[in-house]
Amino acid sequence: MNTSVKISILASAMLALTACNSGNDAAVKESKAAEIWPKLDIAVKQDQEVEAKVKQIMASMTLKQKVAQMIQPEIRDITVEDMRNYGFGSYLNGGGAFPNNNKHSTAEDWIKLADELYLASIDDSLDGSNIPTMWGTDAVHGHNNVIGATLFPHNIGLGAANNPDLIEKIANVTATEVMVTGIDWVFAPTVAVVRDDRWGRTYEGYSEDPEIVRNYAASIVKGLQGHADKDFLSDNRVISTVKHFIGDGGTVKGDDQGNNISSEQVLFDIHAQGYVGGLTAGAQSVMASFNSWHGDKVHGNKYLLTDVLKEQMGFDGFVVGDWNGHGQVKGCSNDNCPQAINAGLDIFMVPTDAWKPLYENTIAQVKDGTIPMSRINDAVTRILRVKVRAGLFEKPSPADRKFSGKTELIGQQSHRDVARQAVRESLVLLKNKNKLLPLDPKLSILVAGDAADNIGKQSGGWSITWQGTNNTNADFPGGTSIFDGLEQQVTAAGGKISLNTDGNFEDKPDVAIVVFGEEPYAEGHGDRESLSYQQGNKRDLALIKKLKAQGIPVVSIFISGRPMWINAELNASDSLVAAWLPGSEGKGVAEVVLANPDGSVQHDFKGKLSFSWPKSADQATVNYGDADYDPLLPYGFGLTYQDENLLGDDLSEHEDLAADKAQIRHLYTGTMHQPWLMHLFTGNKELQVSANSHQMEGLAYRTVDREVQEDSFSIKLDGGQLSGVTIASKSRFREDLTKDLLLQSSLSMLLKLDSKPSDKVFIAMNCEAFSEEVGSCRTQLDITEAVNELPLNEWSSLQVDLKCFADKGIKFEKIVSPFSLESEGALQLSVSDINLIPQTAAEAIISCQ
Repeated sequence: MNTSVKISILASAMLALTACNSGNDAAVKESKAAEIWPKLDIAVKQDQEVEAKVKQIMASMTLKQKVAQMIQPEIRDITVEDMRNYGFGSYLNGGGAFPNNNKHSTAEDWIKLADELYLASIDDSLDGSNIPTMWGTDAVHGHNNVIGATLFPHNIGLGAANNPDLIEKIANVTATEVMVTGIDWVFAPTVAVVRDDRWGRTYEGYSEDPEIVRNYAASIVKGLQGHADKDFLSDNRVISTVKHFIGDGGTVKGDDQGNNISSEQVLFDIHAQGYVGGLTAGAQSVMASFNSWHGDKVHGNKYLLTDVLKEQMGFDGFVVGDWNGHGQVKGCSNDNCPQAINAGLDIFMVPTDAWKPLYENTIAQVKDGTIPMSRINDAVTRILRVKVRAGLFEKPSPADRKFSGKTELIGQQSHRDVARQAVRESLVLLKNKNKLLPLDPKLSILVAGDAADNIGKQSGGWSITWQGTNNTNADFPGGTSIFDGLEQQVTAAGGKISLNTDGNFEDKPDVAIVVFGEEPYAEGHGDRESLSYQQGNKRDLALIKKLKAQGIPVVSIFISGRPMWINAELNASDSLVAAWLPGSEGKGVAEVVLANPDGSVQHDFKGKLSFSWPKSADQATVNYGDADYDPLLPYGFGLTYQDENLLGDDLSEHEDLAADKAQIRHLYTGTMHQPWLMHLFTGNKELQVSANSHQMEGLAYRTVDREVQEDSFSIKLDGGQLSGVTIASKSRFREDLTKDLLLQSSLSMLLKLDSKPSDKVFIAMNCEAFSEEVGSCRTQLDITEAVNELPLNEWSSLQVDLKCFADKGIKFEKIVSPFSLESEGALQLSVSDINLIPQTAAEAIISCQ
C-alpha cells in the first residue's frame, strides 16, 4: 500500500462520525455488519472429512461432556484426577504459573504435567470421554514462561524492525520451543493497534500503524501454525490465537480493560486489521478482549463475537475468553455467565476455583433453556473442528511427540541467532551527535546504568514471571545482558571496558554507555498517567549529567515498552538509542553500536519508529495520520550511520503541570471513582464493600447521610486486632500518582468522630502489592493526635500532605492503595469526600513541606 493511500484510509477513519448502531433488529445488524466488515477469504477451508468426524464425535457426547469442552481451568487449580473426572477441553498456565508451582521447573517437569493431563483427558473410565485436551500458554515473545528459553524482543521492537519474514521465523522458533514442553496452543499474536501509549500493554503492540499489524499478524500465524497449503498444524506447529478481539488498544486514556468509544468504522479500519491478516492466514482461535465497546464488555457482545466475527467475517474456529473476562459482563460473575456463551464465547477461561460452579451452572442453564442447546453445539463443534484439524486425535501423548523432550532445542544457538538479528533490526537511533556511533571497540569504555547488566529489565514483562519482576540474570541461562555483549567484543578487540552502575571510575574512560529505562511491568500494572520518564525523580538524568560534567561523551541506550518523553535525557546525551525491550539476547545491541576493530560498520541501524515519539509528557495519543499530527519524532523516523544528526541539545524540558493544578483526584464521594474499590479488613480477612451495610468480626460498616442520601459511611471497630477500611485499585493494579505528589497535593477527607479512639489511628498507603513483588512498599502515618483534636459529632476536615508518605518510602508511581484508615483499638467515626487535592500540602493539618 503506498503512503498516500494509507494516509487517506487513516484520515477517513479518524473522521468517521457514525457511532455503533446498537439496535436490536437482526436484519439491521446484518446489514450494518456487511457495510463495514468484509467476508474474509480464509486460507483454511472447511473439509468434509473433518466436518464428518466432528459430527460423529458430537453425536455421542452428553451435555456434561460438551460443557466440559468449554471450560478452561488453570494448572494451579486442577489436579490430574479433576481432568479424569471432568475431561476439560483445555487448560492453561497463566503468567507466573509453573508445574509444581516452581519457577525453575525443568522442561521435563512441563512435559510430565502435559502428559499426565493429556492421558487423564483420554481416560474415559470416569467421564466417559476420550477427547484429548489442549494446553494453552502465553508464549508472547518466545516461550517466555520457561527457564532457558529464547526470549525475543517484545512486539514494539519487532514493529520497528518491520520485517514480516523475520517475524515468521521468530514464530516458528517459538512454536518449536513450546512443543519441546508438550504444549499445543499459544496465546499469540497480540494484534492491538495502540492509540494511547499510556496503556501498560503498549509494548505488546507492533505499531500504531494498522498496516504493519495486519502484515505481522499473518506472518506470526503462519510461523506458529504453518501455511494453509503446506504444513498447516503439522507436527512442527502449534495452534495460534489472534487477540484480543477487539479494540483493546483504543480505550479511553489507555486504560487497561477500559472503554473503547471508536465508531464502528474506526473499529474496523484501525483495530480490526490484525484480524484481517491473522484470520485470513488461518488462525484457529480468537481471544475475546477485556475491554468494552461503548460501555458493553466484549465478552458479552453478541454483535461483535457472533454477527461480525463468526457470521460476517467467516471465522469458523473458536473464541476463548480472557482471564475470568466473562465475570466482568453485566449481570455475570466468574462462576455464572450465560450471557457470554449466548453472545458467542466458546471457551470460558476460568482460573481459580470458580471453574466447578461455572461448569455446574452452565449445565443447569442449558437444561432450563437460559442457554440454547444449539449454542452449546455450535461452541463444541468449533472446538472439535480445531482439535481435528490439529491432529490431536491422532497425535501421540505429549511425551512422545516430535519435539517433546528435546531440551537442547530450548534456547539453542540457531534460535538465539534469530533473536539476535531481531534485536539488531529493532534498535532505533534517535540521536547521534558528531557521529559518535559506532564506537571503536579499542577505546576505553565505561558502562553504567541499572539496565546494563540486567537481563530481566531488558526483557520486560511476561519474562519468566507475569510482570517480569523478581528475576536475576541466573534466571536466563544462555542469555546475555547488554554489558555481556559489549564486554565480549571490546575485550576481543583489545579495548578496555568496565561496569559501574553508578558511573564511577578510577581511570577516566574515553566514552560512557549508559543503559537505563523502565522497570518491568505487564498488563494493568503498566498503565501510566503520562509519558514523563522518572517524573519527579530524575535519577538516570543525573547519572548522564554527572558523566557529561566530567567531559565524557555519553551514549544512552534507553530500555522501554513505549515511546516516552525523555527530552532532558536526549539533551544530555550525545547519542541515544531506543532499544525497547530486546529480550534475552543483549549481545545484539553491541553488534550495532560497536564498529569492527578496523573501524568498519558491523551492522547499521535498520529500525524505524513504528510509534510516534512524543514532544511533551501529555502527548500520549499522537498517531500517524492524525489531523493535528505534531510529534517530536515522526512515525518511520530512525537514523542510520549515513544520516546527519537532527536533534540538538535544546529540546524543551519544561513539563507543564498548570492544567492539573485545579484537578482534584476523587477517590470516594459517596460512590467510588474509577479505578478504585473499597474494602473492609480485620486481621487477615478482607471484604469488598458491595452493599450499604456489612458486618465482620469486630467491625461494622454502613452508609450514612451527610448532605444527601448515602453520601458517606460510618465504621465501627471493636478493637483487638488491626482493622479498618481501605481503598485499592481494581485487581490491585498499580496506579501512577506521581503528579499528585509533584502538585503538592494532600489526602483530604471529612470525618465525624463519635468517640475518642482507644488506641492509635493510622492512615496507610501501599504500593507494589502483588504476589511477584518481594518486600513491602507499605507505610502507616500516625494521625492519632490530629484525630483526638477533632470535635465530637461534627463534620471536620482532615488533610495529610502526600510528601509525608513519600518521605516514608511510598513510591507514588506504583500506588495500589492510596488510603487506608485503620486502628487496633476501638474506633467509631463517619467518613466522607476522600480526595487528593492539589496545592494544599503546605496548609494541611499534617504537613511535611
